[in-house]
Amino acid sequence: MNRIPRSEHPRPDFVRPEWMTLNGEWEFSFDDARVGVAEGWQAPGKHFDGKIVVPFCYQCELSGVNTAEKHEVMWYRRSFAVPENMKGKRLLLRFGAVDYACEVYVNGRSAGAHTGGYTPFALDITELVAEGENDLCVRVRDPYDCTQPRGKQNWKDHWFGCWYTPTSGIWQSVYLEAAGSPYLLSAHVTPDIDAGTASLRLTLNEAPVQPVSAKVTVSIEGKVFRAQAQTLTERSQRVLIDMVEGGEIVGFRKWSPEDPALYDVHIELDGGDDVTTYFGMRSIEVKDGYVLLNKQPLYQRLVLDQGYWPESLLTPPSDEAIRADIEWTKRFGYNGARKHQKVEDPRYYYWADKMGLLVWGEIPSAYEFTNESIKNLSDTLAGFIDRDFNHPCIITWVPLNESWGVDRIYRDKRMQACSDMLYAQAKALDGTRLVSSNDGWEVPKTDIFGLHDYAAWGDVLAKHFESRERVEKISCDHHMARAEGTESTGKEAFILTEYGGIAFEEESEEGAWGYHEKVRDIEEFFARYQSVTDAARAIPYCQGYCYTQLTDVQQEINGLLTPDRKPKIDPERFAKLTTNPDGRYC
Repeated sequence: MNRIPRSEHPRPDFVRPEWMTLNGEWEFSFDDARVGVAEGWQAPGKHFDGKIVVPFCYQCELSGVNTAEKHEVMWYRRSFAVPENMKGKRLLLRFGAVDYACEVYVNGRSAGAHTGGYTPFALDITELVAEGENDLCVRVRDPYDCTQPRGKQNWKDHWFGCWYTPTSGIWQSVYLEAAGSPYLLSAHVTPDIDAGTASLRLTLNEAPVQPVSAKVTVSIEGKVFRAQAQTLTERSQRVLIDMVEGGEIVGFRKWSPEDPALYDVHIELDGGDDVTTYFGMRSIEVKDGYVLLNKQPLYQRLVLDQGYWPESLLTPPSDEAIRADIEWTKRFGYNGARKHQKVEDPRYYYWADKMGLLVWGEIPSAYEFTNESIKNLSDTLAGFIDRDFNHPCIITWVPLNESWGVDRIYRDKRMQACSDMLYAQAKALDGTRLVSSNDGWEVPKTDIFGLHDYAAWGDVLAKHFESRERVEKISCDHHMARAEGTESTGKEAFILTEYGGIAFEEESEEGAWGYHEKVRDIEEFFARYQSVTDAARAIPYCQGYCYTQLTDVQQEINGLLTPDRKPKIDPERFAKLTTNPDGRYC
């Protein structure tokens, strides 16, 4: 029997004990003529000749289809039987991500629809399932449309620049869950290290007809820390957890890269629902130009990480591959990663939580500016924050990158308003994290004044950032640093959020893409890297940097690793320069 791919629980931050993966082989068909609905392909008994391995997109090798041809409409089908231990409960059908829009049918009846290629959704299919085998059918539409958030997925019939093969259809795990009645939609935890509390916001699928008893148990490393009961009378209600032991605000462990302490939270409702999540006691803030983690200055050493694999594109090929990327990131001396233009697989954030890696969460860009694209960006941001609210590793949200999709933001007040809207939305949905609103240049209202500069050598980079007053007024990489009409508050933290991008000459082939002239050998690489990195750290007002990039991706050859994760340079030598070169930097 073939091993079921990605069979681990897809969301360790929101686990019910009774669940079943639906990953594996499905029937599959393209519908280029778009006749499927009219011909009743959604009805049980209609079989598709093709096969595909879920959760991998048809454009990649691991799907078994492996064609880069453009197909905008596709259908999936499989059967499933409800396990005995899940019968008599509410049945939730969960999709991690489907790019871009889909309709779902169970036994020929509509179970619901979803739009948004990077956000999860769940459908209550309790009333649609039958005894024995059930038919599950999914119709997906993924046009080459630039109003939808695409990120690094190209919208042409070939690679270009630094955009790559697109990902269409189901690309994250599909699974079935057994829930109680009522059941939890979310369980968000907001830590407050000043007050010594954790605020647990429980949101039910419906308002309770009668009061619901909730038992909340908080533990750390298997030992119970708190246990308390709460009566829920509202659909969304707060449970305050006292994290203090004794008379002082001590007794709890703060999450940090050095000590990634996690508290497990087990929630039992008397309606039969049972959910486990977790959180970290930590704070992140900007104060007078400094980034503070747990009230202490934080210097960020980040690496840009695109999250692509040659055999599976946006979908990590395995849980081991996710963990390996984080291990490589730390081995190169970085304390964080900027996940670029991608809402990552939830298990990446889980391993970053456990292994102590800071993460920036970035929204994939749309490349046209319309009312529809504004809504699509807003929906993606909201879905991202809702799903990943509890991950302590995530410290910054990035709604926009380098004015992509808002190309006239320097002067265009509507585009500036879009950025301000997304900034305010992030703050409204999650007041605990930082926001880098338009990372790169033409920066409007923000917490992080993030600029990109790919100067080849340190002396050039140093001239660009001689003083903060100067950089506020001048252009950066042919773009103005500030959006017109916006002023610095003097409180934002400045970070060089992209630099480097060093590629080797010997890798250059026709169509290869990279920054500036290529280096010829290892010694020239290290000379260039030390030059630009020393210059970045010598900027007195700079609170960190982000090096481009962790891996090569298709035609882009400026990674520290090849696409199949082979190091191009000695990681230990690199890490010494990254973390503490010659003892000169802390």
